[in-house]
Amino acid sequence: MVATSVKIKHEVKDLSLAPLGKQRIEWAGREMPVLRQIQERFAKEKPFAGIRLAACCHVTTETAHLAIAIKLGGGDAVLIASNPLSTQDDVAACLVEDYGISVFALKGEDAATYERHVYTALDHRPNIIIDDGSDVVAALIQHRPNQISDLIGTTEETTTGIVRLRAMLKDGVLTFPAMNVNDADTKHFFDNRYGTGQSTLDGIIRATNILLAGKNIVVAGYGWCGKGTALRARGMGANVIVTEIDPIRAIEAVMDGFRVMPMDEAATVGDIFITVTGNKHVIRAEHFESMKDGAIVCNSGHFDIEIDLKSLGAKSTDVKTVRSFTQEYHLNNGKSIIVLGEGRLINLAAAEGHPSAVMDMSFANQALACEYLVTNKGKLEPGIHSIPVEVDKEIARLKLEAMGIHIDTLTAEQIEYTNSWTSGT
Repeated sequence: MVATSVKIKHEVKDLSLAPLGKQRIEWAGREMPVLRQIQERFAKEKPFAGIRLAACCHVTTETAHLAIAIKLGGGDAVLIASNPLSTQDDVAACLVEDYGISVFALKGEDAATYERHVYTALDHRPNIIIDDGSDVVAALIQHRPNQISDLIGTTEETTTGIVRLRAMLKDGVLTFPAMNVNDADTKHFFDNRYGTGQSTLDGIIRATNILLAGKNIVVAGYGWCGKGTALRARGMGANVIVTEIDPIRAIEAVMDGFRVMPMDEAATVGDIFITVTGNKHVIRAEHFESMKDGAIVCNSGHFDIEIDLKSLGAKSTDVKTVRSFTQEYHLNNGKSIIVLGEGRLINLAAAEGHPSAVMDMSFANQALACEYLVTNKGKLEPGIHSIPVEVDKEIARLKLEAMGIHIDTLTAEQIEYTNSWTSGT
């Protein structure tokens, strides 16, 4: 399926990168058997015929397979980046050149370009929005309310985005269905934990080439992303410290064998700091003051606000780039702080994001959530909807099948027992 790129509206870095992008997309596809089966079915059934979709995602080799699934399903799609440093330019070029998909994404795009692309997505007048952080939905509600009538619904796959959708619902402005892809078991148990855990450390190592063994690594936040990051850091030989605001998660971290303390205390002993909270200014001015000389800080939460870089800049006499995606801030007190990836997602800024095998399940959820919205058009109440349990389990079944793993099934006697309340001790 080859398209003439001249006819496809796009803004990508360099279309000549397309051959490399195609090679890398095909490589990722080897690890995405579930989404491949969905692509094959969509190609036959065309569930998105006549449907306009706008996707705001990290433009990676894995996302390419979701975009291809939508295209094969008959959808008219526009893809924009959900983060200024997460675009893989060769992938963006290939999607335009080889698959005829409109892509507006450039690695390193500035804030003004990113915002312009959000409105480019809305100019498509989407019937479905695939969002990653809820920026497109927020812009729609705030600045294009006249387009809400075009919308069948939206899908959201990030914890940050779900938090924003719940705030919209509370304020009474979420007047259409939103599919909570993030909380599907086959998404957050795997993507957030194993994907974030591995790719975050991958990004840190690529940016710094430092040895993690023996380092004190501070993980801010012990949600699923924090759990995965802490687990993988310990596996690399690091001494892991967790900071938390939730007492239940803090107890869990303690019982998982990690040290738990406030950031004020952790700041004095940490060598590497990783924020995965989804909140603002988790590492602040007072923390920078007490950090060791040469401490490394980075973020693996969705937005670049978890590290207060403005206050760090105000305390610095000089900032210089020492490696790709690595900046050294020289403080007034004579110490230096190393910031990775400009405080943005380090796993996508300096590395390639989550491995394809976990994104296979995440994007299977996204694709099927979009199909669910179309199938149930006009039937779903405004608000946030979970992925149906049967869909979640089917994705897991297909993944196990592709891995050559088989599991037990209940016998008739066991089914009868689980449905009865009369059998006891």
